[in-house]
Amino acid sequence: MVSAAEQLAANLNFSAFSKADELKKRIWFTLGALLVYRLGTYIPLPGIDPTVWQKVFNSQAGGILGMFNMFSGGGIDRMAIFALNIMPYISAAIILQLLTSVSPKLEALKKEGEAGRKVINQYTRYLTVVLAFFQSYGIAVGLQGAGNVVTNPGMFFLLSTAITLTGGTMFLMWLGEQITSRGIGNGISLIIMAGIVAELPSALASMLELGRQGALSTGIILIVLIMVVAVIAFIVFMERAQRRLLIQYPKRQVGNKMFDGQSSHLPLKLNTSGVIPPIFASSLLLLPTTVANFNAGSGPEWFQWINTQLGHGRPMFLILYIALIVFFTFFYTAIVFNPTETADNLKKHGGFIPGIRPGERTAEYIDYVLSRITVPGAVYLAVVCLIPEILISYAAVPFYFGGTSLLIVVSVTMDTVSQVQGYLLAHQYEGLIKKSKLRGRRR
Repeated sequence: MVSAAEQLAANLNFSAFSKADELKKRIWFTLGALLVYRLGTYIPLPGIDPTVWQKVFNSQAGGILGMFNMFSGGGIDRMAIFALNIMPYISAAIILQLLTSVSPKLEALKKEGEAGRKVINQYTRYLTVVLAFFQSYGIAVGLQGAGNVVTNPGMFFLLSTAITLTGGTMFLMWLGEQITSRGIGNGISLIIMAGIVAELPSALASMLELGRQGALSTGIILIVLIMVVAVIAFIVFMERAQRRLLIQYPKRQVGNKMFDGQSSHLPLKLNTSGVIPPIFASSLLLLPTTVANFNAGSGPEWFQWINTQLGHGRPMFLILYIALIVFFTFFYTAIVFNPTETADNLKKHGGFIPGIRPGERTAEYIDYVLSRITVPGAVYLAVVCLIPEILISYAAVPFYFGGTSLLIVVSVTMDTVSQVQGYLLAHQYEGLIKKSKLRGRRR
């Protein structure tokens, strides 16, 4: 039996979209905000010699700078005022999530609902300012020590660069929050996705240019394009996959009326951790390469050996990459989803899993199921990130065709499309209500 919501969703068309004025305003606002973000990635930092910096960046492009340049939409390549992008905010949000599971005070705030969430968001903003300033100051020190990149080195350059980059991050954080409240989709995620998508045409053009020069064969280019399509389809399938636990609610009496028991389900996503595990794993593994490049290859022999073994495509790199992805998948899932809290909420509302005693037994059962569905989720992330990683190392394919970038783009696109469908669905419901009121008046 098809529900009314599914029938309405099946009837969504462009005519319904053209009549949804509120949705169109939100979409235009989102596009305008993203355009402002893209313009900011082309405003360079003052006091930087772009020619010298381009040479330095090209020597570091295979390390962690290349990955963060992907997330910043080319902001690091051009050393723009938005070079840090929104990454300090994401780091602050993850740190607050970790502290929430440790600190009783933050955990109590989380349970207060909307008021507690606002306080935690405010803490996240404060922590973002601190992280952004320290990262900005570190970037300024690195630029000043990287040859002749800085035209007038000194304390003034360090402070001005730190303040400029921190201000750029805070502006992007505000812009993302405005998109979330007045636009469509999650603003922070859309800013990251916009940066990746904006650089895709140039990455595709550079790959085709390599094919024209003979550096890449036609077969490799076709394999990459087919792989991208297959990986996108696989990501869509796995991101929609979930295990549904049956939840039963008992009969209840309201006044003199007896209402029958209702059944619902608790959806457990196959990939609860999202794109965090690949980002963390890539950052840790690319860190030694970046440090070695900044030191111009100097350092202890053991560090040089580790740096060599952690090169792209090396067996040690691939093994550690898979291991870190699996570890962070389980670790972040344990932080994000709390089976005990879920079981308590079910018990408060009278819900129970058939055959499982409410309370502690329900929490153990949810944890049991979640642990087992996280295994294929971790394998899925490892496979999606490993196949492009091999192509990047052996075929010199740009970062933008890697598994992490595809995961971000596909996940954010799916979330935004679902919100658009939700607005269209609400608009159709409003139309049905207005028609029913008019019919009632005529009668």
